Amino acid sequence: MHKIVLASGNPGKIREIQAILANHPIVPQSEFNVADAEETGATFVENAILKARNAALHCNLPAIADDSGLVVDALGGAPGVISARYAGVGASDRDNLDKLLRELEGVPDELRTARFICVMVFMEHANDPCPVIAQGVWEGRILDHAIGENGFGYDPVFWVPEQNCASAELPAAVKNSLSHRAQALKTLTALIKAKETA
Repeated sequence: MHKIVLASGNPGKIREIQAILANHPIVPQSEFNVADAEETGATFVENAILKARNAALHCNLPAIADDSGLVVDALGGAPGVISARYAGVGASDRDNLDKLLRELEGVPDELRTARFICVMVFMEHANDPCPVIAQGVWEGRILDHAIGENGFGYDPVFWVPEQNCASAELPAAVKNSLSHRAQALKTLTALIKAKETA
C-alpha cells in the first residue's frame, strides 16, 4: 500500500484517523510542511476536495481529507462548515464551545438536537477527476454545559443517547467505532478497496 497523505494538521483528528486506519501508512501533511488549504467551500464536500487536492499537489501522493463539523437544528444548521472557527479565526475549542452554549441559552432539551457530519475524500492525485467521497453522520444533542475530558472540539457538549454520556466521556476506542469520522472512513476504505479491485 502506498503512503497516503492526510490533509490535516489537527492533532486530535490525525490521532483518530491513524487509529482507525491502522493498516495503512498515513502521513500527516505537516511532515511535508504543507500549509492548510483555504476552506472557501460552502459545503463539507467542497472543503474536503479543496484540502485533498492541496495535499496531493504538494506531496505528490494520494491524499485523504475530511471536512467535518457540528450541525445544530435550533441554529439552522450552524456552526456547520465553520465549526472550527465558529467564534472567529484562531478561536480555541473552548471559545467555540462557549459561543455555542451562549447561542443555545434557554433552548429546551428536546430542541437541542444536533449531529456531527464528516465528509471524507480520497484523491489519487491532485487532478483526480473522480475523487472517492464518503459521508458519516453521528446523531446526538447539545448539553447545556461541558462534561468529560476526552476527545476534542465539541465533544464535551455532544450527548450520545445510545451511550448515555457525552462524547468526551467515551474511551477513544469506543468513540472511534461510533463517530461520524469512523463511519465515513469505513465507507471510504471500502470504496477505495472496490476501486482498486475493479
